[in-house]
Amino acid sequence: MKARFAAIFLVAVAAVLLIAAVAGAAMVGIYRNGLETQPQRAEMLQLFGRNCKRGGGEDAIQVLLGAKTDSCAYRTPVLGRDLEIAATERILSTTPKALQNKAYVAIQLRAGGGNKYELRAFPVQRKAQLLKVSEAGTKYLAIKKNVKGIGGINQPTVVRLRAVKGAGDGSAAVAAYVGPELVGEVSDEAAGELTGEFTAVSVGATKIAEGLSGSIDDLAVRVPVNF
Repeated sequence: MKARFAAIFLVAVAAVLLIAAVAGAAMVGIYRNGLETQPQRAEMLQLFGRNCKRGGGEDAIQVLLGAKTDSCAYRTPVLGRDLEIAATERILSTTPKALQNKAYVAIQLRAGGGNKYELRAFPVQRKAQLLKVSEAGTKYLAIKKNVKGIGGINQPTVVRLRAVKGAGDGSAAVAAYVGPELVGEVSDEAAGELTGEFTAVSVGATKIAEGLSGSIDDLAVRVPVNF
């Protein structure tokens, strides 16, 4: 019995250490885009969204949602499974007041075919959500309220999402941050449900959001140094 307990204890410790290592893993950048020029912005291609109008500010992509649309996402040129993506995003004050409370900025990993890991940050609610969308439906992996790093309307929010190989076959260690704050961290044993490899940024709302306007800049994609 003691030997069995010791074995179980060691497995548990190993799992905790793995998650801790993922949360604090050293990463190296492989793609950076300040989205300051038209050629830089042209590298971002629409991934989904029924009616999405894209323009450029002085140093960012600006996105305007049209009719029958609840979100618009744009993918980077980087494909892969074990990655981290970060961006600075805003919900702009031109968004109708009735939509602002439901509006969010977001980033995605392992996206494709309608499936994804996604980190959402709501500027008015100051709430962050880490979720997984698969054929099985939408699963909320973590929710955190009163997140200080979430900027208000017109203010920047720095979001960062990491998904790398977990301890078991087909598993993933997923960590989400707003600024330096860890807002969600999970081990997903069913990570194989997501077969996509797109990395993307998004703005949207929890309902149809015609007129919602957001901006995206300072985009980076990284890999673990031991990848």
